[in-house]
Order: sequence, then C-alpha cells, then structure tokens
Amino acid sequence: MSRTIALIGPMGAGKSSIGRRVAKHLDRRFVDTDAAIAREHGPVPELFARHGEAAFRAIERGVVQRELAAGGVVALGGGAVLDPGTREDLSDCTVVLLTVDEQAVAERIAAGGRPLLTDGLASWRRIAAERAPVYAALADVVVDTSRRPMTRIAAELAEALRQEEER
Repeated sequence: MSRTIALIGPMGAGKSSIGRRVAKHLDRRFVDTDAAIAREHGPVPELFARHGEAAFRAIERGVVQRELAAGGVVALGGGAVLDPGTREDLSDCTVVLLTVDEQAVAERIAAGGRPLLTDGLASWRRIAAERAPVYAALADVVVDTSRRPMTRIAAELAEALRQEEER
C-alpha cells in the first residue's frame, strides 16, 4: 500500500482504536495526531486552556501535515479537517470517515478530556453536525462504528483497503 490512509470523523468515532488495528493488519506505521501533539507540546486540554483553540489548531496543522507526508495510517483529531491546507493534503490520501451515532458515542465521551465538549452530548451533537458536510466531502470510504466490535471493523476495513490497493 502506497497511499497514506487517513482516518477522520467526529470525536469518539474510534479513529485511534481502529487506526491502530488497521495499521497492524496492514503492517504499516500508525500515528494519532492528537497523541503526537500531546507528546510534543503537552496535553491537548491544557493547550486549549493555556493558549486557546487557534493556537492549538496551528500546532495541529503542522503535526498533521508532517504525519500525512510520512505515510502509514494516520488518525486525525476531529477538527483537523477544518484547516484548508489539511483538506488539500488529504486529496493525496485514502480518507476513511468513521461515523458513530449519539447513543454509542455517549459512553465513549463520558470519560471527559475533550476540551470542546463543554456541554457533553449536546456539544458533541452540534460539533458533529457542523463538521459532517466537510467529513462527507473528503471521504473515500465511510464506516459506522456504532454497533460492532472495533476489532471486527478494523479487520474488515483493512481487508477492503488491501483489495482496493490491489486493483
């Protein structure tokens, strides 16, 4: 597989969990851009609190650009696609949109640590709805993660991506 696989979608859709598993199935490197940002700059919630969303997005842009260029399987933070440069970079990737319904995501986001979810599920609904058209426009593949085990979703997605690459 030569093209970078980029996973996009709303918070709590499983981009990190599925991305890690897909990369293992395909024997490719995996990076979660939020985790890379945290390693390099400190925890994401602290970055938001100290410097604001605009500063975070500038840092995010640089990390996303670097990691997409490096290849493999890359899980992007939910808002990374808001940047026009990132959307342009994604045109060279196979973009997988992971979706999730409200019922399934409620459990996943309950743990907290997501600075934009100031009002819990209501914030998630609003943000997901705002970003949905951007996600849809970028997606080559759409996978719902609401009801099936992550391991099964990842195995099926990896096989579909492998078959697509062989064509």
